[in-house]
Amino acid sequence: MRDPYSVLGVAKTAGEADIKKAFRRLAKTYHPDHNKTDPKAKERFAEVNAAYEILGDAGKRAQFDRGEIGADGKPRFQGFEGFSGADGFGFGFGGARRARSGGDDIFSQIFGEAFRTAERGPRAARRGEDVNATLTVTLEEVAAEARRRVALPTGREVDVVVPKGVVDGQVIRLRGLGQSAGGEPGDVLLTLRIAPHERFTAEGANLRTRVPVELDEAVLGGTVRIPTLTGAVEMTIPAMTSSGRTFRLRGKGLPAKEGRGDLLATIEIRLPAEPDPELLAYAKKRRSVKA
Repeated sequence: MRDPYSVLGVAKTAGEADIKKAFRRLAKTYHPDHNKTDPKAKERFAEVNAAYEILGDAGKRAQFDRGEIGADGKPRFQGFEGFSGADGFGFGFGGARRARSGGDDIFSQIFGEAFRTAERGPRAARRGEDVNATLTVTLEEVAAEARRRVALPTGREVDVVVPKGVVDGQVIRLRGLGQSAGGEPGDVLLTLRIAPHERFTAEGANLRTRVPVELDEAVLGGTVRIPTLTGAVEMTIPAMTSSGRTFRLRGKGLPAKEGRGDLLATIEIRLPAEPDPELLAYAKKRRSVKA
């Protein structure tokens, strides 16, 4: 694998923010979903992810800069130059452990912390970083508890079911799908956004909508069709229904953690588009009576 700095196109002095910015730009450019006809894009995408696995982790980046790991993230063997095994000092590592005087280890005196770390064994790998992602869903998808496929910043794709009772801006945690630093992977913090709807407004699990009715329907009463997210239903309104009156259709809202919300339908009286002589005469009569 190439040098990770070259892969991401950043200098060795680049800060964490610059590295993350370069990674996101390249991951978006070479994402397989955007390059379905280019087989090389998948390889480039994998290379970009591998580079960020090193440079996006402060510990691994420091190890790479010191030459302790290679561009593939694997440790490099660094032997002790000038002697080997039982030569040089006349004993191998086993002898070194036995050659203690007053509690001091000869190799520890020569090589310091590096040798003491080798004797203790490798440090436990730290947990990977959490990453953020956003998913925008429609009210229809919320109502149907739909399953959506999400492309994560790590390059993975997962299916997510829209949870019951979701509200705009809610964050859900996808455990174990974040960055990996060699140990336990981090999580994905997925922010759910509800797209604006041309007909409905969400208020928690309830929905609001406005229903236009003709003047004669409002005065005499009758059956009107009310739109819902799962299809129109019929509702009877009583005579002399005023504009602005709201009716509740139970269970026609969004899924809630327990049950389902309601639909609140507000009546809007619609006057004729063209002047109606009889309606005008009635209005004039009413005005003269009030005077």
